[in-house]
Amino acid sequence: MGTGRRERLRAATIAEITQTARRLLVEQGAEAVTLRAIAREMGMTAPALYRYFPSHEDLLRHLIGDLYNDLTGSLVARLEAVASQDIETRFRTAGHWFRRWSLDHPREYGLMFGAPFPRPEGSDPRDYAEECGARFGMTFLALFQELWAQKPFPIVPDERIDPGLRAQLTAYRESMQIPLPLGCLLVYLQCWVLLQGAVSLEVFGHLEFALPDAEPLFALTLDDIALRLGF
Repeated sequence: MGTGRRERLRAATIAEITQTARRLLVEQGAEAVTLRAIAREMGMTAPALYRYFPSHEDLLRHLIGDLYNDLTGSLVARLEAVASQDIETRFRTAGHWFRRWSLDHPREYGLMFGAPFPRPEGSDPRDYAEECGARFGMTFLALFQELWAQKPFPIVPDERIDPGLRAQLTAYRESMQIPLPLGCLLVYLQCWVLLQGAVSLEVFGHLEFALPDAEPLFALTLDDIALRLGF
């Protein structure tokens, strides 16, 4: 069997494993996503799965990466549908679509954005899950970069940012390799906290005590973000 064919078969098996893992996640919850359960569903032995994933943690982090790719792909497609619209419309579209995907995929969201899942010991500094997560983040960062180029919004000068925070923002900017002022990245993170915080509270049911339908409140949150960005 040629190397190319073996690689294709291996890639197909990995895809089937992660698809099975996602189905178990959606149908039964994260605790059901075990190597033994996946092997049983696929008619394999659990040890056979170790040829593809050396540990349960490796499998879950690969699944998280695939989920990020799904989310990013759907978000990019939605933004392409409004590519001719102004930057504010695209910002709001991105926010609403992120909320919609998250509410439609609560168990996937919980695995991706719930308690951080540890990276297996000895793995690369940025593994598959983190690489895919970074690509998702770049979807929003690219909008910020475009907005900053078109219409810079008020930011804090570097020297007025807390030194410890400034060092972290500098490291983050270097890791993302995007030429934005530190103050702009600070605004980005502040806006992301507002956006994801609102989505997480809704997805995990923590707003139901007051709001059976939190969409109007989410729209107001986007208004607050838009005001901060000078829209």
